[in-house]
Amino acid sequence: MPEIKNYTLNFGPQHPAAHGVLRLVLEMDGEVIERADPHIGLLHRGTEKLAETKPYNQTIGYMDRLDYVSMMCNEHGYVLAIEKLLGIEIPLRAQYIRVMFDEITRIMNHLMWIGTHALDVGAMTMFLYAFREREDLMDMYEAVSGARMHATYYRPGGVARDLPDRMPQYLESRWRSKKDADRLNENRQGSLLDFAEDFTRRFPGYVDEYETLLTDNRIWKQRTVGIGVVSEERAYQLGFTGPMLRGSGVEWDIRKKQPYEVYDRIDFDIPVGTNGDCYDRYLVRMEEMRQSNNIIRQCIDWLRANPGLVLTDNHKVAPPRREELKADMEGLIHHFKLFTEGYTLPEGEVYTSIEHPKGEFGVYLVSDGANKPYRLKVRAPGFAHLSSMNEMAQGHMLADVVAIIGTQDIVFGEIDR
Repeated sequence: MPEIKNYTLNFGPQHPAAHGVLRLVLEMDGEVIERADPHIGLLHRGTEKLAETKPYNQTIGYMDRLDYVSMMCNEHGYVLAIEKLLGIEIPLRAQYIRVMFDEITRIMNHLMWIGTHALDVGAMTMFLYAFREREDLMDMYEAVSGARMHATYYRPGGVARDLPDRMPQYLESRWRSKKDADRLNENRQGSLLDFAEDFTRRFPGYVDEYETLLTDNRIWKQRTVGIGVVSEERAYQLGFTGPMLRGSGVEWDIRKKQPYEVYDRIDFDIPVGTNGDCYDRYLVRMEEMRQSNNIIRQCIDWLRANPGLVLTDNHKVAPPRREELKADMEGLIHHFKLFTEGYTLPEGEVYTSIEHPKGEFGVYLVSDGANKPYRLKVRAPGFAHLSSMNEMAQGHMLADVVAIIGTQDIVFGEIDR
């Protein structure tokens, strides 16, 4: 018999499954993992420190870059903290728009997750399917904010602007014939709500396609069933949240248990797993996409029927409208003060949390009465999940590490804040 050697392996950071910035130091007994030590700090963004040097509104754009797959959800946690400390009411229409975009973001996140997770495990087609749908969702981001990813759309007091009446159109070019442009523009003739409604009609069929490819696929099940099992009790102790916790059988969702915005008016279910393995977490996230689609439908119906303000008319916090600015001296002064100095928050501290696609995203904000935070601390869901890597990987083979990284749905911007 050949002698089995013990190795210490560097897994990443350049490995495609290590998402560019994860370095795992693995102690191996042959091909079996005895210890996995995640090294973080290769993408240190310094967001929390940067926030202490900038007026409140200028940090919204940094929130987008924390988890660069769930942009608007990060913004949501941050602006809720500011609103809670200021004690301002936000218009109901803005709350529905926020909920709709939170769920659009959740689907975007899960599409990225299923595409890369399946690709890491060895299923190529899934990646191409998922990115086809992400394109439509990014077009919605672009329509409201002008940016496909880092939107900076949520503002203290509401959202930056109302939903557009017309979607951007594809143009004929030397790379795209008129026939192709017309085909792509077919469902873009109406407003953003029309485009979103068209997407919600098509999307359940797409999720069926994903499930046809993976759910009963023999290879997929061999790679995910019984891998990275975390019991219900242990999931609590490790600080799991989101699909990682629900995959272990815990019915915990902040949208239901501690509702914010208008989630208490919306009808949806919380998918829960039973075995706490990679396969159950996959099933939970697939069902979450269907539930999010359903929530978006409900928001579209309400937004169609109820026009109104989308940003508070408290000009100490939100800028006046452009026509007011040009006609009214008070409006001009408010605008100038707001964009040069910002606004101050009363002294105090606040913690807000939202149900982010990856788990509980919390923002702890301390104000000393100035126009910028005294301290900002982000509670990132991925950090707790990554810290369980050693426990989840022990006793598994090297190839299973890839499946475990995929099931944790890790993005490093939020882990290396």
